[in-house]
Amino acid sequence: MKTFLLKKPLHVHSSFITNNASSSSYIWRKLDTYSFHKNNSTYNLFLKSSLPLSKKVISPCIVMATTKSHHNVKALVSVKKSDDGLLKNLVTGIVGNNHLVLELVSSELDPKTNSEIETIKGKAHETEKNENEVQYEATFELPTNFGNVGAVLVENEHSKEIFLKNIVLDGFPDGPVHLSCKSWIQPKHDTPTKRVFFTNKMYLPSQTPSGLRKLRENELIELRGNGEGERKSSDRIYDYDVYNDLGDPDTNIALKRPVLGGSKQYPYPRRCRTGRKHSNTGDKFFWLSDEEFARETLAGANPNSIQLVKEWPLRSKLESQIYGSPESAITREVVESQIIGYTTVEEAIQEKKLFMLDYHDLYLPYVSKVRELKNTTLYGSRTLFFLTKQGTLKPLVIELTRPIIGDKPQWKQIFTPASDSTNLWLWRLAKTHVLAHDTGYHEIISHWLRTHCVVEPFVIATNRQLSTMHPIYKLLHPHLRYTLEINSLGRQILTSAYGVIEDTFFTKKYSMELSSVAYDKLWQFDLQGLPNDLIHRGMAVEDSNAQHGLKLAIEDYPFANDGLLIWDAIKQWVTDYVNHYYPSPSIIESDQELQAWWTEVRTKGHSDKSEEPWWPNLKTQKDLVDIITTIAWIASAHHSATNFAQYAYGGYFPNRPTIARNNMPTEDPTKEEWEKFVNKPEQTLLECFPSQIQATLVMTILNLLSYHSPDEEYLGQLIEPSWTENPTIKVAFKKFNGRLKEIEGIIDSRNANSDLKNRNGAGIVPYELMKPFSGPGVTGKGVPYSISI
Repeated sequence: MKTFLLKKPLHVHSSFITNNASSSSYIWRKLDTYSFHKNNSTYNLFLKSSLPLSKKVISPCIVMATTKSHHNVKALVSVKKSDDGLLKNLVTGIVGNNHLVLELVSSELDPKTNSEIETIKGKAHETEKNENEVQYEATFELPTNFGNVGAVLVENEHSKEIFLKNIVLDGFPDGPVHLSCKSWIQPKHDTPTKRVFFTNKMYLPSQTPSGLRKLRENELIELRGNGEGERKSSDRIYDYDVYNDLGDPDTNIALKRPVLGGSKQYPYPRRCRTGRKHSNTGDKFFWLSDEEFARETLAGANPNSIQLVKEWPLRSKLESQIYGSPESAITREVVESQIIGYTTVEEAIQEKKLFMLDYHDLYLPYVSKVRELKNTTLYGSRTLFFLTKQGTLKPLVIELTRPIIGDKPQWKQIFTPASDSTNLWLWRLAKTHVLAHDTGYHEIISHWLRTHCVVEPFVIATNRQLSTMHPIYKLLHPHLRYTLEINSLGRQILTSAYGVIEDTFFTKKYSMELSSVAYDKLWQFDLQGLPNDLIHRGMAVEDSNAQHGLKLAIEDYPFANDGLLIWDAIKQWVTDYVNHYYPSPSIIESDQELQAWWTEVRTKGHSDKSEEPWWPNLKTQKDLVDIITTIAWIASAHHSATNFAQYAYGGYFPNRPTIARNNMPTEDPTKEEWEKFVNKPEQTLLECFPSQIQATLVMTILNLLSYHSPDEEYLGQLIEPSWTENPTIKVAFKKFNGRLKEIEGIIDSRNANSDLKNRNGAGIVPYELMKPFSGPGVTGKGVPYSISI
C-alpha cells in the first residue's frame, strides 16, 4: 500500500500541508474517504485514525501531494439588501439573472514579462438572502503561480446601484483574504468603469506591491476627475468648485445669489463639485453680459476691429461745420472713474490698457441718410474697453453720436455699466446699437470687402497672366478656386438691391456704398497680412525675442495667437517653394509672366488704388514670399475667421443683431416714449432688435455661410498633383502638412487651458476657427484653401 501511494501521488490541496501531528492525523482521516481506480477495479484504502504516525512516515506522502497546479478559491460577497418593493423583488426572484462580475488581481508582476498578470474572472450569483443583506458566491481556480490576491475588480450587472459591504476570499494556505468595501456600485450600463477594491492590508506608496502600483495610481486619478463636463450624481469624483449653486434665478430672479469663491469680492472655501446643473439664467443670458460683449471683440465673429487707444483726448477728424463738435463726450473723469487702480488716462494708455471699437467717423456721414429709411437708425459710436489683470477686456463706456441734421443740433451721450435699473437698461440698449454696428462692419467690410472682393482681382490676373505651367500659378491655384462662382452668387442673393444684406442690416440701401468708403479710406494691401494688421491696430509690436517676432498687447487674443501659427506655417511653406524656383532675385525680375501678373493686379484689378505708395515692389524672393503669403492668408485663414463663426455667434440674433430699429430713449424723447421705456424696458429692447422675418432670414443665411461641404479642400491637407512631381516641393509640403497637424493639437491645448479666460470657461465657445481641418457641416472650425462659400 505504501508503494502504491508513492507511485500514485494524491492531489491534496496545498492548504492541507503542515508539519504538526494533529494535522497529519487529519489528513489521513481525509484520505480514508478516497477511492483509487486502476484497471477498472476499485482499491479501497482503509486507514484507522488511531494508527501511530510519525513525521518520517508521512513526509514522503505529503511531499508528493503538493503537485496540484491551482487553488480552489471561493468568494463570499455581502450586499446590503435593497428595498425595491414587493413587485420588483418578485420579478427579480423569478428571473434571477442579476449577478456581479468579480476579477481577482495579483499583487505581483509576471517575473518573465514584468507586466501585470492576467486577472481571473468569475460571476457571483445570489445564494442567500436575509432581512438585512444578500449573499453572493463565486468560485475561482487560481494557478499556483498567480501569487497573492491584492485587489478585486467588481462590475454590477444589476439594473440599479447596490451597496457592497465586503468580500471574503476563502481557500488560501494562509487563510481567508478580506476586503472591506462599504461602497455603492453603479450599474455597468451607467458606469462601465470597473470598481477596484484593495485587500485590507495597507502599504505606503513606496511599499506598494509591484502588481498594484499602476492600479493604485489610476484609482486616484479617477477619483480626482478632470473638472470638466456635467457631474452626474453617480460619479465617484472628488473635485473642487466654488459655491455657484446657492441661488435659483431660473425659478425667480429674486433668488439670484452671488458666486462665493474665486474672486476678491467674494472669497470662500471651495466645495466639492456636485451634479446640480448651473443656472440657465447665467448661460442662457451670457450674451447679455459685459464679459461676453468684450470677449467677442477678441474671439468672436469680428476680431479684426478692436484697436489700441494711442491718443487722448478722442477727437473726430470730420468737418465740424457739417457734423458738429469733434470732441468726444468720453471725458477723462468718466474713464478714470471706471479704471480703479490707474490714476490717470495717460497712465492706462502708456501701459496699453485702453482699447476701442471705433465706428464714429466711418458711420457718422451716413447717419442722416440711413435715418431717412424706415425701420432703421444709426449713430456714430465709440466703445472703450479696459484690459484687466486676468487678461480679459472690461467695457467702460459707450458713446453714441448723432450729427447735425437739418435744424437739429449735434446730439451725443455716453452710457456706462450701471447698477440702477434705468441706467442698466440704457446700457443694454447702447450695447445693442454697438453690436449692430460691429455686425454690419463685420459682414460688409471684414468679410465681404476684405476677402471676397479684394481677392477676385487676384483670381482674374492669375488666370490672365500666369500660364498653368508656371510654378506660382500652381502655388496660387488652390487659394483661388471657386471664388469667382461664389462671388457671383453672393452678388445675386446677398449684396444686390433688395438682397439679404439690404433687407436685414442697418445700412440697408447704403451697404455696398459704405463698403466702397471703407475700401477708399481703410484698405491697404500691405496691411492685410496678419502681423502688419496687428501692428497697425496697436495690438502688437515687433519684438525679435517674442514668438512669431511679435509681442501682443493682449496676451490672450485667440484670433491673433492662433492666426500667427497659421501665418507662420503658410509663410514657411511659401518660402520653401519660392526659394526653390527662384534661387536669386534676378530670376524674379526677369520673369515676364510674374511681373506682368503683379502689374495687372495693381493697375487693373485694384486700379482705383494703383497710384498708392504702399504697394510692395516685386524684386526679391522676400517680396514674392510676402505677397503670396498675404494672398494665401486672406483667402484661407482670414476668410475662415470671419466666415465660419457667423452662425455660432449670429444665429442667435440678440447676441449679434444686424440692425437697431429705434433711437435711444434718451434722444429727444416724448413723455409718452419715456414712460413706455421706464415701464416696459424689455419691450423697448425687443422693438429695437431685428424683426422676426429679419432674424429668421439672417439665421438661415448664416447657417448656409457657416457650412462646410463634404468635399471641402482644407489648407495643406492634400498635396496637389503637380507638387508631387518635384521631390523638393513634395518634402516641403509634407513639412507644411505636419505643422498644420501640430497646430491642431496646440489649439486644443489652449482651449483646455483654464488660465485663458477668453477661450475657456462656462458659457464660452472654444476658439477653433483656426483649426485647419474639419468634417462637413457647421463645425466652427476648418480652414479651407480658398473662399468657396
